[in-house]
Amino acid sequence: MTTSVQEQRLRRRFDMWDKNGDGTIDRSDWAGEAKRILLSFGESESSPKGRALADAYLGMWEYVAGQAGVGVDGALGFEEFRNVAAEQVLDRGQAGFDQVLRPTISAIADLCDTDGDGQVSPQEFQRWIGAIGSDESTAGTAFKLIDTDGDGQLSIEELIEAVHRYHSGELEFSLL
Repeated sequence: MTTSVQEQRLRRRFDMWDKNGDGTIDRSDWAGEAKRILLSFGESESSPKGRALADAYLGMWEYVAGQAGVGVDGALGFEEFRNVAAEQVLDRGQAGFDQVLRPTISAIADLCDTDGDGQVSPQEFQRWIGAIGSDESTAGTAFKLIDTDGDGQLSIEELIEAVHRYHSGELEFSLL
């Protein structure tokens, strides 16, 4: 069962995917988001990082669609999406976030990580915020709240935890 904050945030996520406003999301919506993110980073879909991001997004779609029983070529309305997200991600806590979201978060972090150190710096994070269509002026504040170990870098673990905290209502900054 989702809380009102979780429901609100799932609705926001659903509406972001539903670009054509038809009240459903399908594989093309998820592929389109991956393409928009790659474009904002100036990354080719055929590059290793581009393929990793597209594969992560489509893998997430395939998992969600499979759990909903609509198949990869089907579509989900909000209620179906909310139910799958609640059962497979939110209700399972860290294990759900790790299984369903880790590949996507890792792929976006890899796009951001221009210096190849395996961490996301404040400057790299600002690009992330812009790439997902959020207000870049919030990047500094968000970074400080997400950097729980205070080392001035964001690890994959901190980023996954931030997405978890966002959906539980503890953090106001969306990373996906």
